[in-house]
Amino acid sequence: MRRHELSDAEWELIQPLLPRPVLGRPRLDDRMILNGIVWKFCTGVAWPDVPERYGSWASLPTRFRRWAANGTFERMLQAAQANADAAGDIEWVVSVDSSIVRAHQHAAGAGKRGLRNPALGRSRGGLTSKIYLACDGSGRPLAFALTGGNTNDCTQFTTVMDAIRVPCLGLGRPRTRPDHVIGDKGYSSKAIRNWLRRRSIAHTIPERSDQAANRARRGRLGGRPPAFDRGIYKRRNVVERCFNWLKQWRGIATRYEKTAQSYHAAVTLASLLMWV
Repeated sequence: MRRHELSDAEWELIQPLLPRPVLGRPRLDDRMILNGIVWKFCTGVAWPDVPERYGSWASLPTRFRRWAANGTFERMLQAAQANADAAGDIEWVVSVDSSIVRAHQHAAGAGKRGLRNPALGRSRGGLTSKIYLACDGSGRPLAFALTGGNTNDCTQFTTVMDAIRVPCLGLGRPRTRPDHVIGDKGYSSKAIRNWLRRRSIAHTIPERSDQAANRARRGRLGGRPPAFDRGIYKRRNVVERCFNWLKQWRGIATRYEKTAQSYHAAVTLASLLMWV
């Protein structure tokens, strides 16, 4: 096993989750192709620069985009999460946050091909994307969303929370509601707190200073300050560590993919390896 390749233990967990062809000629070895895809995103190189030991370089993006389009990576991630949940290995104290990703100039131009949502935004530093992430108490990704880098965090909170969907191995509905949600001041809004209360989800989100000043200025009409537990809030650092691990992949720390679908699949693959 070389660097950036799947270990035997990881492959034993991933192999049953891959789709199997029913018709047609035998395809190239799945482990070799998947190792090439992982190597590409770990190093951040272009597809033609992937070593020849992973087969024809043209086969790698073809297989990767096919699996990205038919939802293979998402199904693999959900299956890994379902196995962990069945073993009682998921701590449902969910932390949410976002992180900006610088987009390389090669990531631009997808809009000219008719793709409406490339998840790219322009700011002072140029083109950027933003990853909105919800992770469990151990710092493993449960769900995430992509937008342009100039999108506000609080606008995507419900999108990320609605994306949490851990299937049940037996009978029953997928689990979608955490026990507790932890977020920073970027998620301190009345709409978010009401959304969580309607779903009976406990939460720990600090109040912004301007909100506290406005409430104090109104006196009794301002109401009580929201409950805040500093001890629970200290556990929010797991989402920071999760981002730190994801960005060890150079192809994720800098976005080179033109389409949001391909970049989403790359983050999904990295998230999958955190679970297996």
